[in-house]
Amino acid sequence: QVQLVESGGGSVQTGGSLKLSCAASGGAFSTWNMGWFRQAPPKEREFVAGISRTGETTYYGDSVKGRFTISTDNDKNTVYLQMNSLKPEDTAIYYCAARRSSNVAVTTDLYGYWGKGTLVNVSS
Repeated sequence: QVQLVESGGGSVQTGGSLKLSCAASGGAFSTWNMGWFRQAPPKEREFVAGISRTGETTYYGDSVKGRFTISTDNDKNTVYLQMNSLKPEDTAIYYCAARRSSNVAVTTDLYGYWGKGTLVNVSS
């Protein structure tokens, strides 16, 4: 059974940094495409970043381009999200997601596995 467990969330001031981790188990991690999404109620869950199974291709949501970086460590079955220059509007629950496909996806319906999320709170 595939399990995704996020960690690294917390509270930070505007301009600060956080690094989220997502530890995966129960499957062949190196064959998955991974993504990060976030949700700040009552908004819908939105795409933040995605990375291909090889790590060669990455995609970012427009609101985080140039500030966030997604990466993977296949030896540790872990995907990371380095978040710099954080803004109050980045406050949300951040979710890790996985899909067994050759392509990175930017919509929630194309991901079959989800973590429970980790809260990021950015204060002004």
